[in-house]
Amino acid sequence: MPAESDFQDVTRSTIRTRTMPQLSGGSEKPRKWIKRYRTETAASAASVMSTVTAFPLDSVKTRMQTYPYAGALDCIRVTYNSEGIRGFFRGVTAPLASVTLVRTISFSIYQRSKYVYSDWMKQHLGFCPLEHVNKNGAYPNLGTIACFGAAGATAGSGITFIACPFELTKLSAQVSVLMANQKNADPQRQAIALSYHNKGTFKTLANIVKHRGFSGMYTGLNLHLLRDTLGTGIYFATYESGKQLLTTFSGKDAHKNPIAVLAAGALCGIVSWALIYPIDSVKSIYQRNALMYSKGQKVPVPKIQFFRRDMYRGLGVSMGRSAAVNAVFFSGFELIKKRINAMKEEDN
Repeated sequence: MPAESDFQDVTRSTIRTRTMPQLSGGSEKPRKWIKRYRTETAASAASVMSTVTAFPLDSVKTRMQTYPYAGALDCIRVTYNSEGIRGFFRGVTAPLASVTLVRTISFSIYQRSKYVYSDWMKQHLGFCPLEHVNKNGAYPNLGTIACFGAAGATAGSGITFIACPFELTKLSAQVSVLMANQKNADPQRQAIALSYHNKGTFKTLANIVKHRGFSGMYTGLNLHLLRDTLGTGIYFATYESGKQLLTTFSGKDAHKNPIAVLAAGALCGIVSWALIYPIDSVKSIYQRNALMYSKGQKVPVPKIQFFRRDMYRGLGVSMGRSAAVNAVFFSGFELIKKRINAMKEEDN
């Protein structure tokens, strides 16, 4: 699931007229380029800040999903006592490298898909979701929810093929110490588990390829695709609907109501995680188990079971992490974009 971005700064003209800068006389001035792509620049910087800030909570969430703990505090205590502060940041390199790429691509797919679905609904159903949400005092309805949810699902399915290898590498690094300490009846699996111990991001990726081949980088792809398709659809539908409700209640325009944007962003992250969390748990467990198998060996797939208590281990931490990511991301995004807008362009 992608993370949050500047969804309120979206207009038809922005999406359809934005093009790559034309280079003349060598290269365009960096300042002009930054101003032209201020949304992408601000989102990239804010993504790095939010990822680093909330990564310890993501690490605790993954550990609780894949190994039994008495609770979040117990997981934090055990991790700190055995691995120190470094243990909470194992695998941070992978998401730092991927988060900007994934968010940018997800945002682009969502924007374009939203206009395609909205135009289709206007042509065939006589209702335009984008025109509806821009009316003062309008409320979300089935048409707007369907449009934004479908566009989000399209974006989620599209980014899965990019995000899966990075997320698998991150998970491996986060639980590498726990895998090494786990006693397996099969000595071969124990040896494979030990081979992941205390390795960096790229060495971990090389180790996955060594034991499971290049296709091993996409271990758990089906579960990842299911999670991101449903989760991203829920995320965008909740975000757009929540923002519309809050701006209508406040009587302000969405572009001038940062509180509504922040609140809607936090809400959509919490709601989407709460609804798809068992799928994410099964994905994490399956990927953890698969890391201890060699290429060609069949890995049993856990059953997705909603409303089963152990499928929700770490949910509270994940929801807290989602709120933290949203708060840091949107605050950073707005600040950076404001600074970029204040920059003066030099005349050619």
